[in-house]
Amino acid sequence: MSSAVDTDRWFLCRAVRPNASVRLFCLPFAGCGASAFNTWSKVFPETVELHAIQLPGRESRCNEPALTDAYETAKAVADAIGPYLDRRWAVFGYSMGALIAFELIRELRRRGARMPEQLFVAARSAPQLPATHPPLAQLSREAFLEQVRYYYEPPQEAWDNPDLLEIIVPVLRADMRLCDRYVYHSEPLLACPIHAFAGQSDRSMPVATVQAWRAQTLGEFDLEVFNGGHFFINSALARVQEMVISRLERPME
Repeated sequence: MSSAVDTDRWFLCRAVRPNASVRLFCLPFAGCGASAFNTWSKVFPETVELHAIQLPGRESRCNEPALTDAYETAKAVADAIGPYLDRRWAVFGYSMGALIAFELIRELRRRGARMPEQLFVAARSAPQLPATHPPLAQLSREAFLEQVRYYYEPPQEAWDNPDLLEIIVPVLRADMRLCDRYVYHSEPLLACPIHAFAGQSDRSMPVATVQAWRAQTLGEFDLEVFNGGHFFINSALARVQEMVISRLERPME
């Protein structure tokens, strides 16, 4: 395994694997960047090359304005991803990342690009459903933080760090604006399987709304429900990774 870091503006790969049979692209939750997936490559097999997608406005791209429209974001990622679609691929999106992943696939389909073999969505309601809570992005800072705490129950260590909050809040607000402004447009169903993950007590994305992703694919659908709220991945990371790996290693039909 190579320990090199292959990076451009949009993609961060912690373990370059030229002989991998499949690439997995990962999109993070609101307020976060590609670093959310820094440790994932260590547990994935040599057959999988993982690329975390770095959206503008955060981490290595903190000097760029954050995007606030899901369709424009999908188009921008689609513009950049072409050279990476020379082999089998799949995409994993967490919360906001799942929404962008969905629209990315649909944008690539419009362009006649190679389609993914799998879509993994976590902690995100199906796109055709109405929002599960009122818009948050335009709230005052105090109300915004209060509502994010209530619905999403973010890790307390970040919320208790004023310096970190100063960095996170502008990006988080922009990302919430992206989600608030999203309007679903009906298109043909996806052909690839969709594998969904939900938190049993997620106030922001209840299990039934995650299960509704079933209506977005002609292929296989399954749903795994974990104990915990929106950030169930913090306690169930190993199980989520295990399930993703298992599906990526299935023989091609």
